[in-house]
Amino acid sequence: MSFKTLLAYQKGFDLAMEIFNITKDFPKSEMFGLTSQMVRSSRSVCSNVAEGYRKRQYEKHFKSKLSDADGENSETQLWLDFALACEYIREEKRLELQNKSEEIGKLLNYMMNNPDKFGL
Repeated sequence: MSFKTLLAYQKGFDLAMEIFNITKDFPKSEMFGLTSQMVRSSRSVCSNVAEGYRKRQYEKHFKSKLSDADGENSETQLWLDFALACEYIREEKRLELQNKSEEIGKLLNYMMNNPDKFGL
């Protein structure tokens, strides 16, 4: 089994790509600010899931990486709020992305609370 089969990874990857695509329309002045932060934190969700899954035989390490992924997911939600406040996205888009992020958070928490279901 590969980390790519995990629903949290798949949904996280899709959200990261959606964020990447919407940030293409942000002002160039945000390239090293908001754009970079949003893309980085959303991508970090997937990378932490992948790292944790690879080390899943160590329960504490597995949970720690999933906790890191959850933290990055929350950070992504913060950047969505800034994107809305700066009027780079509309409320409907923020809400859509927020809901996807919250679903990812639930999946991550399920994984943390049920590590035995993931090959430990």
